[in-house]
Amino acid sequence: MPNYNRWVRGFSIYLVPGLVFQSVIVGGGYGTGREITEFFLVHGVLGGFFGMLISCLVWGAVLAVAFEFARITKSYNYRTFFQALLGRFWWLFEVIYLLIALLVLAVLGSAAGEIISQLLDVPAVIGVLTLMLFVGILTFFGSKLIERVFVGWSALLFFTYIALFASTFTNFHDEIMGHFNAATISGAWAVDGVRYAAYNLNALAAVLFIVPRFAKTQHAVGAGLLAGVVAIVPGIFVFLTLLANYPGVLTAPVPVIQVLSALNLVWLLVLFQVMLFGTFIETGTGVIHAVNERIAGTFHSNDKTFPQWLRSVIALSFLFIATFLANEIGIISLIASGYGLLSYAYIAVVILPLLTVGLARILLSRRRQEQPTANPLNN
Repeated sequence: MPNYNRWVRGFSIYLVPGLVFQSVIVGGGYGTGREITEFFLVHGVLGGFFGMLISCLVWGAVLAVAFEFARITKSYNYRTFFQALLGRFWWLFEVIYLLIALLVLAVLGSAAGEIISQLLDVPAVIGVLTLMLFVGILTFFGSKLIERVFVGWSALLFFTYIALFASTFTNFHDEIMGHFNAATISGAWAVDGVRYAAYNLNALAAVLFIVPRFAKTQHAVGAGLLAGVVAIVPGIFVFLTLLANYPGVLTAPVPVIQVLSALNLVWLLVLFQVMLFGTFIETGTGVIHAVNERIAGTFHSNDKTFPQWLRSVIALSFLFIATFLANEIGIISLIASGYGLLSYAYIAVVILPLLTVGLARILLSRRRQEQPTANPLNN
């Protein structure tokens, strides 16, 4: 029994943060396959693969520093976190976060409508309303339920991505290996690897509620480094899968569905679309939950209680605005223009401050802890 409890505690500390981080980015980052083509496959097969490794390294390094910084400053929502990191300029992150939150939700709403329409032959609005319903329910019940759903759905996600890749590789082995043997590489693949990692760090805001479980530096740093690996694995499966129909997938609104249609496996198509819709719910919930936790922190600092019903009202308001954006602009334009521009803002406001100011604060805190306490008898 003690060994079991130790295993559960280790899983909770080291792997759950990565699973939650992955759950938040997967809908907006991997789900449709559109982002993989836009940031990686455009640089060729080898360039794209190297770019994904860059994203993994950036996530691991930044999250390790971010978790430890949050631990020593006791920052459990993005407002207190960036107040500690950026001082009076903390609001810069909030502006960028709210913009990318709307952008991510717009992409999710557009893709959710398309998936439900294809799967059930109903109007796309049914998919959007279903997404709103489930996001509203999860945000209403808060952190504990969200964590459990995210971890459980991640298991299904990994199984589905493995099944997808295995089926694709079995049927399109020659095409996939042919692209790798060609070893194409072009463009600024390293820059796009950093940019992709940067805008997906909006998920950091959604993971901060887990930080209180880190009792020491080893927990925070270990969880951060593992989160980078856990988060990139589904993306690599998607990347390899898309090679089956490369370069045709470069212009497809939802490239993954294009590959699934070519496989002609009804059970996998249905399973993947159900799983994908679930990841949209996860990502939407995570993005909005971070906003709710920030507002709850403000209520708490003013000695007021954050009404539970307000959580769902905020979620639905965000989703309505995002759906309007999706209908007006379109999913490909949203990803190509919006994500690209906001990624530079995240580099300036999140990555650089964390790896300079944040790291310096951590080192200073450790130095203070290591200094011996003065003995009053020697004074």
